[in-house]
Amino acid sequence: MIKILRRNEAAVAVTDNILADMTLREEAYILARQIFKSQCKADEFAGQLIGVCGHAKGKDFLVVHNPGGWGHARMDECLEWEKGLVTGVTDILHKMGYSFLVTQYFRSGRGWRNEIDDLKEQFRFFSSKANTMAAWLRFVVEHVEGIKVILMGVSQGAAFGNAVMQRIDAGYPIYSIELGFPFLYRSRRKNIERTLVMDANGLKSDKFVQGTLLDAIGILFAAPFKWLVYRMRGKKVLLSHCVKTPGHEYDWGNPVVEGQITDFLMANFSRRV
Repeated sequence: MIKILRRNEAAVAVTDNILADMTLREEAYILARQIFKSQCKADEFAGQLIGVCGHAKGKDFLVVHNPGGWGHARMDECLEWEKGLVTGVTDILHKMGYSFLVTQYFRSGRGWRNEIDDLKEQFRFFSSKANTMAAWLRFVVEHVEGIKVILMGVSQGAAFGNAVMQRIDAGYPIYSIELGFPFLYRSRRKNIERTLVMDANGLKSDKFVQGTLLDAIGILFAAPFKWLVYRMRGKKVLLSHCVKTPGHEYDWGNPVVEGQITDFLMANFSRRV
C-alpha cells in the first residue's frame, strides 16, 4: 500500500533528502582531498563517488568490473568472454530477484605515462591504488543503504581485486570474483572470505596462473608481433588482447565457469522472496 504524505510530512521528507545529498557530496570531497593532492583528481574521484551512490540508491547490488591489462579498458573494449562474465553474473542476480547497478572502476588512465605509473604499482602489488579503491568501496557501502558489492576481475584485474579485498574489513558486504590470478603475484595473494578464486577453466591449465617467468617472457615477447599482424590486416585491437595464454579464458558458456560462479552467488545470497 502506498502511503500518501501530508504536506508537512512531504516537506520534511524533501528537506531530509536535500540534507542527505549535501552531506554525501561534502563527505565525498573530504575523502577525495585526503587521497589526492591534485585538485583535478580529487574532483574527478568525488564526482565518481557521488554519481555511483546516486545511481545505486535503492538497488540491492553494485557489480563493479575491474578491467584486466592496464586497468582502463571500457566494457566495449574488453574481450567477449570477459564481457560475458559480467552479463552472466547479472543474469543470475536477476533470476534470484535482485536489482543491481553495473559500473566499472578504472585503476589507471590512458597513455604511456599512466601505464608506467601502473607498472610501478604492479611491482608493489598495487599498494596505493588498492588503498584508494578500498576507500571508494567503503564509502559506497556506508552511504547507500542496504547495498552489497560484487567486485569482478580477470587476470591483472583479479590481482588488483585481491589487493583491494585485503584492505576491506570482514564487516563490509563486499564480495569478490577473481579469475586467472597471474603467477607473478602468487606470493602476495591471500585467501579472503567472501571471495571466489578460479585458477583454471576446467578445460586446460592456465599458463598465466601456473606458469613460470620464462613462459611470461615468451607470451609478452610475442604480443607486439601479433598486434602488428592485426594492424597490417586492418584490424584495430588492443595490445593487451594480443597477450594470449593457453587456458587463460573463462568463458561463461563453459559449464565449469558458469557453475562455480552460480554456486558462489547462491551460497552467499538466498533467492529473494
